[in-house]
Amino acid sequence: MALNARLDHRNPLVFDTHELGRRPGALQRLTRSVDAPKDFGIKGVIGVPEGAPVELELRLESVMEGVLVTGTARAEAEGECVRCLEPLRMDVEADFQEMFSYPDADDRGRAIAEPGDDAEEDEDRLFLEDGLFDLEPVLRDAVVLALPMQPVCQDDCPGLCAECGARLADDPDHHHDAVDIRWAALQGLADTMKDGEKDEMSGAEPGVDEKQEK
Repeated sequence: MALNARLDHRNPLVFDTHELGRRPGALQRLTRSVDAPKDFGIKGVIGVPEGAPVELELRLESVMEGVLVTGTARAEAEGECVRCLEPLRMDVEADFQEMFSYPDADDRGRAIAEPGDDAEEDEDRLFLEDGLFDLEPVLRDAVVLALPMQPVCQDDCPGLCAECGARLADDPDHHHDAVDIRWAALQGLADTMKDGEKDEMSGAEPGVDEKQEK
């Protein structure tokens, strides 16, 4: 990507690499608890609620072309079971690794006159800005990949009854008497005929039966 917009060092997901310097091989380990940003997950399916704690463990390593960031994020995600539609919670752990390049070095660590000379390569790269980097886009991608596209409350969740929508896990013996579709039409016709007979009987004139008997 192109050079980052102006970064705010007060942002909890912005990290400072000045202590590393530009000495290849220098290491720094960090732990930090941050609030989850907005829309942190798979929209409409499952995600980490905005403001929920996200625990970070990071390893920053200085290399020739920039700073290699390796880390793990842990949080609790909330969503809805795709089978029974009940709310669910699950722990999510996402591993990630990303290179943040020096703006004045190419991918081999060699100094270049002006950053961004090769626009196509820059689109796929993340850069340090005044020794700072923003972890949010990397973290967001890692968490999304770690979340299930079809979350379930339990692996063997039976879901809902297709006929009445009852939650099958609450009533394992739940069932409906099956009707053979070959007889369904005849049954409907028989019910219609019975209703017609009842209507005729209710509409008969008094004394008709007596006259017929005479």
